[in-house]
Amino acid sequence: MHRLATLADAARLLELRRRSIVELAPVGMSREDAETWAAKLTIAGMQQKLSQLEIWVAEVDGSIAGWVAIRDNRLEGMYTAPEYVGKSVGTGLLELVESRMREKGIAAIFAQASANAERFYLQRGYEQVGIRTQEYGLPIRKQLE
Repeated sequence: MHRLATLADAARLLELRRRSIVELAPVGMSREDAETWAAKLTIAGMQQKLSQLEIWVAEVDGSIAGWVAIRDNRLEGMYTAPEYVGKSVGTGLLELVESRMREKGIAAIFAQASANAERFYLQRGYEQVGIRTQEYGLPIRKQLE
């Protein structure tokens, strides 16, 4: 089930993001870099995201299995709980936001893919449109029309 996130979800979304980074990001970066990234996350930052971005949650049996954030034509972040990786949670969220953007008349979606997520996006029709940076990842785009 997909639904819009609320401020009441902030703590659960933050925890899912931390777990996703620490447990999944070391595929494409060092564990130390993943832990440094996760340590910078705060509840205030998550609350700010919830107030500024359109965030969708995927729920499975009442648990938050993943979430995705968009603003205009940008995918601002997507995280899947480690236990749901490979179970179509991320794909479902991605299809949801792409569909929403098409409905709004947006021709292309842009994002920055972390090292561990590059393959996921490229397999789903995204293409590299810039140079990978350590801080922001790989710039990618997908034509929606």
